[in-house]
Amino acid sequence: MTTRDPRTEIREFLSSRRARITPEKAGLPAYGGNRRVKGLRREEVALLAGVSVDYYVRMERGSLAGASDGVLDALALALQLDEAERDHLFHLARRSAAPSGPRRPGPAVTVRSTLRQVLDAISDAPAWIGNSRYDVLATNQLARALYSPMPADPRRPANTARFVYLNPEAARDFFVDYDQITGDVAAKLRMDAGRNPHDDELIALIGELSAGSEQFRQRWASQDVRLHRSGRKRVRHPIVGRLDLDVESLELPAEPGLHLNVYTAPAGTPAADGVALLASWAATQRLAPWAATPE
Repeated sequence: MTTRDPRTEIREFLSSRRARITPEKAGLPAYGGNRRVKGLRREEVALLAGVSVDYYVRMERGSLAGASDGVLDALALALQLDEAERDHLFHLARRSAAPSGPRRPGPAVTVRSTLRQVLDAISDAPAWIGNSRYDVLATNQLARALYSPMPADPRRPANTARFVYLNPEAARDFFVDYDQITGDVAAKLRMDAGRNPHDDELIALIGELSAGSEQFRQRWASQDVRLHRSGRKRVRHPIVGRLDLDVESLELPAEPGLHLNVYTAPAGTPAADGVALLASWAATQRLAPWAATPE
C-alpha cells in the first residue's frame, strides 16, 4: 500500500457520509418515490451547507483546496459529522491544499525511562503506553498479565491491531465486544492515516492488514474514523475470567502520538476483585515484556 491521492480520499469520504443520511434525517422533504441515490443528493447537501451545487460537486470530486473553515464547518454540519469525522475532514482539506507538504515523522516507538517509571508506579491497575499505530511500547506487570492470552509475535514492538485482525479466533475469544473492537481499530487507523499520510510504518501496517484480513478490508472501506478516547474494555481472561474495565486513554503532550492507557474497575465490583486476583497471579509469573526494547 502506498500513500493515496488526497482527492481520492476526499471523494470516498464525502460520498460515504452523504450516502448514510436520508432526507428525513436531514429534515428535508423526500420528493418522489424513486430516488436513484442512497442518502442525500449532491444538490441537497449543497442546500444544507449553503453553497452552490457546482461548488459542492467540485468538493466531492476531491477539491477542498481553498475551502474556508466556515465552509468546512457548514459542510460538516450538513453531513452531520461527529467530532472525529469533522477533524478528519479538516485534515483532508489541509492535504488538498498542500499535497506535497513537508513529511512529518510518525509517532515514536521508544519510551523514555521516566515514563517507564510512571508505569511501574501504577501497581494496582493494568497500564501501558502505545502509539496511534497500536504498537505496544511499554507496559507494567499487570498489563502484561491482562494481555497474556495474546499469541507471542517475535516482532517488536508488539501490535494489537495485528492481534485483532490476523489472529481473529484468539482475539474473538479474548474480547467480549470483538466486532466493535474491529471497527474501532480500523477507524482509528484511518484517522491516523489522515493526520500522518506519509508515515511509512503506518502505510505498511495497513497494507499488511489489508492483505491478511477480509474483515479489515471491509472495515477500512467503510471510511469510518474514531478518536482515541476513554471507554469500556470487556475481556475474557483465562485465569481470572470476565473483566469489565474502564479505560482512560491519556495523550502525552511531550511525546506526540503516544497515549497512556490505564484500566480500572470501581471498588467492590467483580471486576475489581478480578484485577486483584490478576495481580496475585502476575506476581507468580515470569511474563515477557512487549516493549520495543527490554523494559
